[in-house]
Amino acid sequence: MITKQRILIVDDDTNISELISLYLVKECFETTCVEDGEAAIEAFKTFKPDLILLDLMLPGMDGYQVCREIRKDSNIPIIMLSAKGEVFDKVLGLELGADDYIIKPFDSKELVARVKAVLRRYSTTPAPAVETSTGEFVEFKNLVINLTNYSVTYNGANVDMPPKEIELLYFLAKSPNQVFTREQLLDHIWGYEYIGDTRTVDVHIKRIREKINDCDEWAISTVWGIGYKFETRK
Repeated sequence: MITKQRILIVDDDTNISELISLYLVKECFETTCVEDGEAAIEAFKTFKPDLILLDLMLPGMDGYQVCREIRKDSNIPIIMLSAKGEVFDKVLGLELGADDYIIKPFDSKELVARVKAVLRRYSTTPAPAVETSTGEFVEFKNLVINLTNYSVTYNGANVDMPPKEIELLYFLAKSPNQVFTREQLLDHIWGYEYIGDTRTVDVHIKRIREKINDCDEWAISTVWGIGYKFETRK
């Protein structure tokens, strides 16, 4: 018997949440709906969803706060839903850890496609293995990126990074001094079917830079107007 993937729908508009649930159930997902932020946190713990559809405008604890709380404990995929289409709102959502951002009103087929795309990216991520010095890894001064066990060691200490940040850092570092456009990085890391924009790359680079600092022998460099490269200096 195939276990259905679980989707937690968080929206204070019951008509919208029930409609979303209907679309997803038809695609063989299991769903549950809650109407506020506190209930979302509780459902996250008890329902144990595979993905969360999270409205931003919620009574009490808003969607941004919910995302912050969940990201303290989990890298579960989160897709934000909002009537706010400004760039600032999208970037803020992504910086807080959302994996995608859908503007209301949305097409049902697009919503389902995005849910499947995000789940597909996460389901193909290998589970972390026991730490090893062999396998797919690159090593530089004070930095080891191991794709075999999805670990990053910086200045001798493990750095907590979600899978996509590790994959992005590894992809850049394994081709030192090669410039990649944002579109190329989206294709290689998120896949050709990813429905999103290049700002996703910028947000992930920003998060990586917050966790590891450049040194005298290497740096994550911005190539203005083009993209990024892992620059080595000798």
